[in-house]
Amino acid sequence: MRGLRASAVVALIVGTTFLGGQPSAPAVAGPSDPEPASLVTLSVPDRAALDRLVGSGADLTERVRPQPDGSIQVDAVVTPSQLETLRPLGASLAPQSPPPSTAQATTARDRLVIERAVWWKSRDGYFLSVEASSSAAQASTLTVTWTGGSGGQAQMVAYVDAGAYLGHQLSTPVPADARPERVTVTSSGGARAEALVKEWPDGEPPDHAEPGYQKDFITQYMPPAQLNERIKALHQRFPKLTELIALPYRTNGYRRHAQALIGAPPAAAVVVTSNAYGSEGGNDLAVELVVPGAPNSPLRVTLNGKLITVSLATGASGARVSTAAQVAAAINATAGLPVKATTYRTDAGAGIMAAAPLTQLDDFLNAPADVSREPAQVLALRIGEHRDGSRTGVLAYAQEHAREWVTPLVTIEAAERLLRNHATDQATRRLLERTDIFIVPTVNPDGANYSFYDFNSQRKNMTNHCPPQQSDPALRNTWGVDVNRNYAVGSLSDGYFGASANCQNGTYAGPGEHSEPESRNVIWLAQNHRNIRFAMNVHSYGGYFMWPPGAYKLDGRITLPRPSQLELAYFLRSARTIEQAITAERGTVIWPQQTGPVTDVLYSAAGNSADELWYDYGVYGWDFEVGADLWNPQRRAWEGVGFQPPFSEGHQEALEFASGLISLIGIAADYRAP
Repeated sequence: MRGLRASAVVALIVGTTFLGGQPSAPAVAGPSDPEPASLVTLSVPDRAALDRLVGSGADLTERVRPQPDGSIQVDAVVTPSQLETLRPLGASLAPQSPPPSTAQATTARDRLVIERAVWWKSRDGYFLSVEASSSAAQASTLTVTWTGGSGGQAQMVAYVDAGAYLGHQLSTPVPADARPERVTVTSSGGARAEALVKEWPDGEPPDHAEPGYQKDFITQYMPPAQLNERIKALHQRFPKLTELIALPYRTNGYRRHAQALIGAPPAAAVVVTSNAYGSEGGNDLAVELVVPGAPNSPLRVTLNGKLITVSLATGASGARVSTAAQVAAAINATAGLPVKATTYRTDAGAGIMAAAPLTQLDDFLNAPADVSREPAQVLALRIGEHRDGSRTGVLAYAQEHAREWVTPLVTIEAAERLLRNHATDQATRRLLERTDIFIVPTVNPDGANYSFYDFNSQRKNMTNHCPPQQSDPALRNTWGVDVNRNYAVGSLSDGYFGASANCQNGTYAGPGEHSEPESRNVIWLAQNHRNIRFAMNVHSYGGYFMWPPGAYKLDGRITLPRPSQLELAYFLRSARTIEQAITAERGTVIWPQQTGPVTDVLYSAAGNSADELWYDYGVYGWDFEVGADLWNPQRRAWEGVGFQPPFSEGHQEALEFASGLISLIGIAADYRAP
């Protein structure tokens, strides 16, 4: 963790997430403290239940794993109360081992087609992946056996999405003691099909690097300021090969209004919020509630410097009579006050307020003072020998989701390799001569800072569009817009599925398409550099490689228009080559069942950026989900890595996916427009 300040380390310890366990509360929690969130594995009985989770706006990761009994496991970031709201939708904490299959055999003979049977050898040994389809759809139980070595047998699972049967597959790739040679799939209806097993990913091998090729430039996780320093330093070091582009839309900034929760929630409490941001004076304010020592005193609010004093009204006996609603109204009616007030999570506020000691307002932001609170300037590093629009453009952008700390490292590592090897490596010189590369290490710097210093599970940006009754300080970890649901093709407002209109949900799409500067910056690059024909949106985690369509309408599962067969073949052929480069780094293989259109291999994601780039600008838009599962030979199971794995693992992920990104640039170098 060298280079991170102490507060970042504290944020990591306090906000630690974990897989497979019940979210736990801190030892002491006050009324202004957010409910703790944990990264857990949920189990749902079927795809329909998963759709209900997606539709609810639950903060799901991209790690979705079908199970042999037909259930589905998915990692999610939840608080204890959020978990309780998901239980009626069919979600529960996943067991450590999948339960035995309860599938019922069919009696009618069906027809089988083996769609794909592939093997690969990784650092963990041989693995097999099989996909097949049955004319009996999900009613059929399919079993695969294989030859090669001692052979083996495994049950397949039906893949049903939004009510549509998409085929059967092995729930996860299965280990084999030698290269699998031939598979036989049999069904409960009596059908049988056979196929030879082919190698995966079988793409073009990476270019041979010249002796002395330099790589491995990443030494730590980096917050936004360090990422910007890094690309500025590269521009200074290589001025003839680079330029810095200051994107036009500044973010809201790593800043919030200062707040204080006064009283006893829920009925007798008031939230006081500064008009100024905390960093601009709001944190200097304080408020107190006092009880005068006389009967029949009026409710009064006074300001003395930075101190706001509320003198509560009393009745004939001298007892307090001011309700929360009356206190809030009095504060708001007092001219010249630097704050506004609301009742706590309700308009009623009927409870009688008690005296409250002086309470300092706070924006609850913990980054060191040298982390800027001002609106952020998002930077792009442009790399190439000819940066005039005459070469095929490639856009690589990362950290739309704040908590994905590995993803900026992928772009930085790739940029370092391209520039530092240009003078000595012929393959690298060819890339920079034939392409025009745009790299945005962090699309969402405000959210990234919040993830580093305050709440490491932060997914969204920091702009709060919630109304006052959803804006007390204990809810501060739920605010923000999911940048990758804020684009203008296949969006929530267009009727597509996989984003939320609830400002507190994990996939909140914002008040409108492109409401956020973060999404406008990405599209500005495509609008103003029409030579961009390829894009890679770097996300984590789960080990996916995806492309459009990325969204569908739930009723009838109507996807955005599918690319043509030629375009789909190009997407897949390119993906195999890029995945070959990833594998060459340390033997990580992106699974075939996680390679394909988003709607086929994951779920619907309304308003994502790759769709807008493809449908509106003709850009081949891909998505990396770095952080493939790791095989545990002791448990003989695949295990997820999380958003912020130990840096030793995050470092390896950055290296292998940087190799994949450079392979994409190689594909762009060979591209000839039809």
